[in-house]
Amino acid sequence: MKTIDRETVQRILDTADIVEVVSDFVTLKRRGTSYLGLCPFHNERTPSFSVSKSKNICKCFSCGKGGSPVNFIMEHEHMTYQEALRYLAKKYGIEIKEHEMTSQERERESQRASLLAVNDFALKHFEDNLFNTDEGREVGLSYFRQRGLNEAVINKFHLGYALERSNALYASAMEKGFTEDNLVTAGLCIRTDSNRVYDRFKGRVIYPVFSLSGKIIAFGGRTLKKDVAKYVNSPESVIYVKSNELYGIYQSKSAISKLNKCILVEGYMDVISMHQSGVENVVASSGTSLTEGQIRLIHRFAENVTVIYDGDAAGIKASLRGIDMLLAEGLNIKVLLLPDGHDPDSFAQSRSASELEAYINEHETDFIKFKTDILLKGVENDPMARARAITDIVHSIAVIPNPVSTNLYITECSRMLRIDEGVIRMEVTKQRADIAEKESLRVKQQKARESLKNGGNPQAEIIETESESVASASSDDAEVSQIIARSVQKTDNSDSNFLLPYEKWLLQLVLRYGVLDLCDEVDGEGNSQSVNVIEYVSQEMQLDSIVFTNEAVAKTFDAALELARKHWPSDKRSNDEVLMENRRAYIVAGEEDIRNSLTDLADLERRRKELTQTADDMFCQWQQEYAQTYIERILCSDADSQIRGLALELVPEKYVLSKMHTKYARIETDMERLEDLVPRAIFALKDAVLTCRDRALRELLRCVVEDGSMPDNEKSDKMFDLLAQRQQITLLRSELAKYLGDRIFSSK
Repeated sequence: MKTIDRETVQRILDTADIVEVVSDFVTLKRRGTSYLGLCPFHNERTPSFSVSKSKNICKCFSCGKGGSPVNFIMEHEHMTYQEALRYLAKKYGIEIKEHEMTSQERERESQRASLLAVNDFALKHFEDNLFNTDEGREVGLSYFRQRGLNEAVINKFHLGYALERSNALYASAMEKGFTEDNLVTAGLCIRTDSNRVYDRFKGRVIYPVFSLSGKIIAFGGRTLKKDVAKYVNSPESVIYVKSNELYGIYQSKSAISKLNKCILVEGYMDVISMHQSGVENVVASSGTSLTEGQIRLIHRFAENVTVIYDGDAAGIKASLRGIDMLLAEGLNIKVLLLPDGHDPDSFAQSRSASELEAYINEHETDFIKFKTDILLKGVENDPMARARAITDIVHSIAVIPNPVSTNLYITECSRMLRIDEGVIRMEVTKQRADIAEKESLRVKQQKARESLKNGGNPQAEIIETESESVASASSDDAEVSQIIARSVQKTDNSDSNFLLPYEKWLLQLVLRYGVLDLCDEVDGEGNSQSVNVIEYVSQEMQLDSIVFTNEAVAKTFDAALELARKHWPSDKRSNDEVLMENRRAYIVAGEEDIRNSLTDLADLERRRKELTQTADDMFCQWQQEYAQTYIERILCSDADSQIRGLALELVPEKYVLSKMHTKYARIETDMERLEDLVPRAIFALKDAVLTCRDRALRELLRCVVEDGSMPDNEKSDKMFDLLAQRQQITLLRSELAKYLGDRIFSSK
């Protein structure tokens, strides 16, 4: 088994032109140095989709979608990273070279391929049973038609039927050369303790489950009998993780993306019937509680979710946790309660597409109102039950990451519940702190478990301090260590949020200018060598033991550093060879023009010198442009979606100085100010880190002061030590302020 090698990937990234790629789908008009068009990812009348040829990226400044050529194709065509690369390679006629996988990669990929192949065979087998056998037509097809499905939607979802015989699929698959192990691993067959093998889905109608890319990864089977389990589903395998999949996502992803809205239902038939009625932006969690993986999958295509419930109040209360999970992901949630006696399947069957859409738009309600109506119903005269319900409602507000939305919901909740807004705000703040503390503790416990598994010291993972000196001073004092742990658990989440803008600013400079020379480094013998931006940043951070607290920032910086150290030297040499050849070609063409137009030897020699100088200037400019865009161009097309997403967030420049402004004023560019900007960004981050450490010391000081069990003399010593450390931080921040400019900060 093989995968695309790095050289081919790099060639694809270097060749693919964002204007050409986007122009296949969007009509673009030139606007200055960029291009503008209507966004293909959402409906709009005024163009907000900007394409930068120089940076080779696109971005909609309304919905935020876009990216490099690879990312654009992934988003627009709903392809995987590898599929998008192959699409672009085909577009530009690039031969794909592949390298051999490792033995582990080959084994895993071989198993994946085998399971996908046997599932594909099973799909055709079940479909053939449904239409071409007497039992299939009389039982399976009759059932689907009785449920109101037409042949078009049956074919669209590839519905099928498993014959009642216990080994019908097994015998057919073995005859075609498939192995018994693959049939069992894929969950199509079951092997008993006595080594008897029989079909898992025998006598059931079949609902195939498709992956996002259209591969058959699992099946659901429904019996038409009453004395056995109604549904049987494929077990999890290397190709199927139930918590990461949604039924109908393959058939619905285009409609969800286009409408920027996903309708979430429960079962197979709910999805199918709504599709048949003409509403296609719908998926199902397949009867399971909603998971984080499923929510992230929805968020890839839409910001808005409408959850449809039937009239079962008990079932609704059990499902409310899913709403909080959707809110925590940052999605906009509405809820639709169907009339009594209806589920999405039956409701869709009796309405046309326009009627169904109109009903949804008219009756879907905000989650706060819905949750309030559900939880407060019947508890008007029970103060304790009412208090618990209100706490539950406030919890939903507390998980919302957007502060603007949070404030709006606090106001609305206050109005609906007739409770003072300040009380609700205080409860939201308290619950947010509890959530942050639990998450922080969970992360630390996970790190501790991993450390223990790897033979490390889990206590070092659990008790992390913001100041190494504090940890050292109290390493023999278990009581103070516990205070430190409590302090850090309360502050590190807010610290990460506080540091994020500073970390992003520094990373942005690295992405845009990482391999450009910044300064010279002189050793003890007086020898100097150039240091580029990313190496300077890396050395400065190591000098003060500073690390990025945000996972995505840290991962992206590490990827940029690996590019600069491992690939930049060879990529630069290869690019220089191409540029030198372009320079020679430019000179040859220019000399021919000079010979054809001039006869005077003095003019001829002068023009040749000018030509050579121009060629040299162009060569330097080409080198500069390649170096300036090197890191950002590669990471904006990285295979890791987290790295790619953050790079695409930081690289684009939304605002460009107008021609009128630049005509009368010479504005110094960021690249020309790197010697000032990069140190300034580092010092700003260091100052922010010191601020966080000072907060931690202040919290630790408060804990020591409030600790009634500590002897007075010991308490005085610890307070004196902590105050001394805070004073040292104050002095350090004062020194940084001399460079960063006047700042007012408190040492309280």
